[in-house]
Amino acid sequence: MALPKKIAMATVASLCLATHAMAGELTVYTAVEAEDLKRYAEEFNKAHPDIQINWVRDSTGVVTAKLLAEKNNPQADVIWGLAATSLLLMKSEGMLEAYAPKGVEALDKKFVDKSTPPAWTGMDAWVAAVCFNTVEGEKLGLTAPTSWKDLTKPEYKGHVIMPNPNSSGTGFLDVSSWLQMFGEDGGWAYMDALHENIARYTHSGSKPCKLAASGEIPIGVSFAFRGAKSKADGAPLEIIVPSEGVGWDMEATAIVAGTDNLEDAKTLVDWTITKEANQMYNTGYAVVAYPGVAKPVKYFPENLTEKMIDNDFEFAANNRKTILEEWQKRYDSKSEPKS
Repeated sequence: MALPKKIAMATVASLCLATHAMAGELTVYTAVEAEDLKRYAEEFNKAHPDIQINWVRDSTGVVTAKLLAEKNNPQADVIWGLAATSLLLMKSEGMLEAYAPKGVEALDKKFVDKSTPPAWTGMDAWVAAVCFNTVEGEKLGLTAPTSWKDLTKPEYKGHVIMPNPNSSGTGFLDVSSWLQMFGEDGGWAYMDALHENIARYTHSGSKPCKLAASGEIPIGVSFAFRGAKSKADGAPLEIIVPSEGVGWDMEATAIVAGTDNLEDAKTLVDWTITKEANQMYNTGYAVVAYPGVAKPVKYFPENLTEKMIDNDFEFAANNRKTILEEWQKRYDSKSEPKS
């Protein structure tokens, strides 16, 4: 007997929904570097071919703003690869689903949220550094800087590029670390002086070092791993660890509260903290969450971990909006146009 048309359509719709649910589909927001993202997707799919990931990738600032704007109507299921300072902010807004991934006890405790169960877990850390092109520096008669304060010297006017903290997690860790190291008044006074020497602000954390590596600018404020990678590729770079200490942040992972795909989200997050996943992160980062995994990186500064400041992530997260608004008001005139 033929089914009535309405029932038949409902049955087809139900079957489609059931098939869709069985297939396993997640929307994942990320600020992972584009060159690393393809590898992440491939490695996860090898382990879990039944779960399809729809990636939404942009810079840290854009992804953070998008998640906050969607707070009351979340579109993402999982955040995989966003600055811990951003996730701390979302935690305080009640936007994250607390979850202890299987095997989380194996991670370095610095990389795990202190709540029980944790709201987020860290993947890897990136650490600030200065990339100095020795060939271009010599042409211009510049001496290599040894400190953050050195970058405010008149000889460097127009020769420094750094990331915009509204777009880049690296830019934000620089700014928040200077405010911690030099105090609030001292930090803004330092950035006022530095701004005089800035050629432009980029929207990518790795770009200043890439530009220094190619000789477009002698000095790029970036992160150490990018400098080491460029130097290993033959760029005439000196990777400088400023004497006052360096800021750092973690890429981290979390489940978005209210997801309709909680079990698949947990499966993904379980995988993101495995030894295999951390070995994958080590391709792009020298410091990872799983102890004993990180291999020595050629040209990575030996004293860098000693120079990592005792980063107050709560300060950075709680004051993020105010810091970024103040920075934009003072310095945004030199930012690159957004592509």
